[in-house]
Amino acid sequence: MSWTYATLLALVAVLVALSLSPEADSAAVPSSKGSVKEPQGSMKKIFMKEADAATFFRKRSRRASKSHDEINAEQRQILAADERMREFNEEKRTRHENFAEEEDDEQNERSREGTEQWSEFHYDGMHPPQEYNRQSI
Repeated sequence: MSWTYATLLALVAVLVALSLSPEADSAAVPSSKGSVKEPQGSMKKIFMKEADAATFFRKRSRRASKSHDEINAEQRQILAADERMREFNEEKRTRHENFAEEEDDEQNERSREGTEQWSEFHYDGMHPPQEYNRQSI
């Protein structure tokens, strides 16, 4: 039983030390009402007063059903997020298609240049160029 008394004494000592330290006062949130500013513009829609928030959480338990306004607001948020994701994926796909098309064009240009160089190097002047002298199979 002596270890429980020692643990209890240590916890009380830590609690007293923390309550007497000056850092504890500076970390506390000031409770003065004069420094609180009223939100303006669209911020009024986001934040509510402390009393309203307390009654909201008191009225609404965890299992209570949501109001139609809340359900509609959540659905609007979900639809907006889906639209943003759709636009992002469409932009990503467009960038990829443009990149693939440019790569294909560059590859075709390189192969055409290589074919031209090969035909110029192998052209003996007696027959038409190699491109027009192909055998049909």
